[in-house]
Parts: sequence; structure tokens; C-alpha cells
Amino acid sequence: MNSPVYILGGHQTDFAKAWARQGQDISDMTRETALGAIEASRVDASDIQSIHVGNAFGELQRRQAHLGAMVAQVAPELWGVPAMRHEGACASSSLAVLSSMAEIEAGRYDCVLVLGVEEFKNLPGNEASVNQNAAAWQDREGFDCTFMWPAAFGRVAQEYGKRYGLDRRHLNRIAEINYGNAKRNPLAQTRAWRFDELSFTDDDQANPLIEPGTRRQDCGQITDGGCGVVLASARFAQAHARRTGQGLDQLARIAGWGHRNAGLRLLDKFERSRDQPYVFPHLRTAIEDAWRRAGVQDVRSMDGIETHDCFTTTEYVAIDHLGLTPPGQSWRAVEDGTIAPGGACPVNMSGGLIGCGHPVGATGSRMLFDAARQVAGKAGDCQIEGARRIQTLNIGGSCATVVSFVVEGGQPA
Repeated sequence: MNSPVYILGGHQTDFAKAWARQGQDISDMTRETALGAIEASRVDASDIQSIHVGNAFGELQRRQAHLGAMVAQVAPELWGVPAMRHEGACASSSLAVLSSMAEIEAGRYDCVLVLGVEEFKNLPGNEASVNQNAAAWQDREGFDCTFMWPAAFGRVAQEYGKRYGLDRRHLNRIAEINYGNAKRNPLAQTRAWRFDELSFTDDDQANPLIEPGTRRQDCGQITDGGCGVVLASARFAQAHARRTGQGLDQLARIAGWGHRNAGLRLLDKFERSRDQPYVFPHLRTAIEDAWRRAGVQDVRSMDGIETHDCFTTTEYVAIDHLGLTPPGQSWRAVEDGTIAPGGACPVNMSGGLIGCGHPVGATGSRMLFDAARQVAGKAGDCQIEGARRIQTLNIGGSCATVVSFVVEGGQPA
């Protein structure tokens, strides 16, 4: 990457908040996220030259589309600023980040606001679950189930079992780590949840089966929430650092990125990778693209990871595709403590989607924000000591859309 993109700051809403229960909706969430990100970044609304909004299911959950224009509606300070909305299932706001970066790198704009917003708690859980099926290939996935996404990622677990063997103890341990991390995150949905000695076992009462291959504690927590970040060019970041009395090295920057797509249907992806070492080769390629653009060789250059864990199986996939272990041996990084706090490469210190929560369209920007806080030393009780480089991995659907960022402590341009 020849044109550095800096992260000036950001804002995350409380992922435990159910907005509809307080008489609010996605418009209120948009206002808080936008103005909170601007204030935290120490810029003026007049500095924002472009806006990108990530959202997956606004039309289905709230019958509300046209969310680019929603920003100016609820934050008149931003009236007249060009804005657009992006949809890529769970990777929606990562796509918004990529589009913002492209504008900055092209020289169109120097200061861009990125928002991810999603509302789920306004509808009953079963109805919201059906709405999320829109991220799959409707009626063509090829397997019968009650809950599409627990079934799909249960199929991923079964595929790993066939190819390499899979011990459910390792999936249970991933859940236990992420819920434990979330207890230290003051914005996590599950920070006050309580578990007992059977919660992270295959006990059918404490951890019931949802779909074959997926139990309750395997599941990420679909929730309400927003997260916004302000991105800037080196030119703007330098002026901003002087104005605010910071050094440029106090700012996080996006050092590399990868973005790949496959088709919607999960079983087609399995078939295409049948004779390959990785279950999702395009996922591995996106990760390698991010390394190449950041000028690093592999995951050993990372101090930590924020990865997609919509289910424990998703994180299990991420572990070997990131290269923390050879293909099919993700269990090793679970058993030896690599991914735990204090390990060689802690994963999801925020709690991830399982512990922190998963407001679908906001997850990509939340990952980026947490990565930026880590390398700036501002992650509070979730901080990885001495973190200078963090990688994110965000997926949409059944690994159909994949985006990865490498975030570093800021350096002079």
C-alpha cells in the first residue's frame, strides 16, 4: 500500500442495549454512532467529506432502506455530505471501509466517516432468524434445517471432521475463551452473563444442540449495535496530529487489506476445495493479500487477531487459515494456549461475535475499531501488552465475502 490510511478514532454503542425496548430504532443508533465517532476522533463535522454505511438487513428488520441518506437526516451537521450504503451480509461495514479507503487513496477525499449499524431486537428472534437467511442462497443450499446458519456452520464442523477429525472439546474451549474475554469488555453484550461447569461441555441441558454440529454456546450473539470510525489520508492525519498535539505515531493505520468472494452456496465451496489443503482457499488468499500489502510474511508478525466467530467453527476455520497451525490442526492452538489471553497470538480479546455480540452490519467496523484501539494502547482491560500489529478477519454468509485488514501503530508517512 503506497497511500497510508489512518484511523483517527471511533465509537461503539453498547451491544447489550435493545434499542426498540427504549423507544428507539436504527435512526437513533445511526445518530449516536456517527456523532460519537466524530467526537472521539477530535474532528469537526465539517471535516467529514464522505460517508459510507454498512448494513445488512435494514429493509427486512425495520423496512428501512436508503441508509446513506439516513445519516444526514438524523445528524444535520452532515447534510450535503456524499454518502452511500453497502451490503455484504456480515462483512457489510468492512466493504464500507474498503470503499472509504479507495476514495482516500484516489485522492478524492481526505477525511471519511464509516458506520456500521444493525437492528435486530425489534422483532421476535425466530422472525429475525428467518430474515438472516437472505445471506444464503434462498431455497438452494441443499440441506434441510430449522435454523439456517447454525445448520450451515454445523456442516462446516462436519466437513472438518471428515477431512481432518474434529474434537468438540476444542470448539467448547473457543466459546469459553471468548465469553471470558467479553467479561472484561464494558461494551460487550454478554459481559454480565453467567455460566457453570457444564456450560462449555456437550451436556444436552446446559449446552443443548441447535442443529447437527452446533450447540448453543457455539453461536455468536445476534444483537443491536453500531460502530463508526473516521479514516483519513496521511496529509489530513499529519495536520490533525499537529492540531490535537499528538504525534502521528499515536494513530493507528491500515497497513494492508485483502478482499475475496466466492459463491453463495456452502456445499459448492466444499466441493471446489475437495483436494486442497484449506477448506476455503479464497479465505486463505484474502489473508495472504493483506500480509503482502502490509509487507509482512505471515501471522507471526501479528500481536493478536480479531476474527469472525459467528460460530465456534468459524474461529476454528480462521485459526488454520491464518496459519496459526497447519491446515486441519486448529486444535493445537486451542490446546497450547496460543489464542488465549497471554498466549502467543491472542484471538478476540474483545470477546468476538460470541462474547461481544454480532450486530451483523456493524461487525467489520467494530473489529477494525478494536484493532485500532489495541495498537494505540487504548483497549483497557482487553489490552494485549505491547500490541503493535493486529489482523482482522471478517466474513459474510458461509465464507462468501471475505475481508481482512492489517492494522499497525501509526508511523510517519
